[in-house]
Amino acid sequence: MTLHITGDADADQLLTDNPLALLIGMLLDQQIAMETAFTGPKKIRERTGELSASALAAYAPEAFVEVFRQTPAVHRFPGSMAGRVQALCEAVATDWDDDAAEIWTRGEPDGAEVLRRLKKLPGFGEQKAKIFLALLGKQYGYDGDGWREASAPYGEEGSFRSVADITSPESLAKVREHKKAMKAAAKG
Repeated sequence: MTLHITGDADADQLLTDNPLALLIGMLLDQQIAMETAFTGPKKIRERTGELSASALAAYAPEAFVEVFRQTPAVHRFPGSMAGRVQALCEAVATDWDDDAAEIWTRGEPDGAEVLRRLKKLPGFGEQKAKIFLALLGKQYGYDGDGWREASAPYGEEGSFRSVADITSPESLAKVREHKKAMKAAAKG
C-alpha cells in the first residue's frame, strides 16, 4: 500500500512509511490545499532533519516557527500551526510512546475507540478525526470493527468526500468537485 495524496512521490512515500507524518499532514489540512498540507511533513523533515514526535516536541518553539516560515512555507499560518504540530507531537510522545501508530493499534481498538483517541489529540475535532479514521480504514490497512460507522459519512464506500478518498489525480478531482459543491450549497 502506497498513498497518493500529494503528487510528490517522496512526500507520499513519507506519509506511507511514517504514521506521524500522516497525522501531521492531517493536522495541517485546513485553510490550505490538501497537497500542500500533506507535503508539510516532508518539508519539516528536510528542514529539521527529524520526524519523530519527541524530537519535534522538544524543538525550540521560535526556531520551529522559522521552519514553517521558510519558502515554500509549510502552512499559511506558520506561528499557530507550528504550535499545533508541537502540541500534537508532545501528545504522541507522552501518551503513545513516541509512536503515532499506537493510536490505532494499541490494544486492537475498534473504530469507535480510535475515533475517541483521535478526538483527544490537539487539533483534532470531530470532523478531522472522522476523516483521519476513514483514511486509516480506506488506505492505511486499519480494519478495526465498526470503523466505517465511526467515521461516517467519510468511511462510506465509493464516496469522494475527503483526503481519505484520494488515490489518484482523478479521485483528487472528484474530491475537489465535492468540496466545491458543498461550499456552494452552504452559501446558497
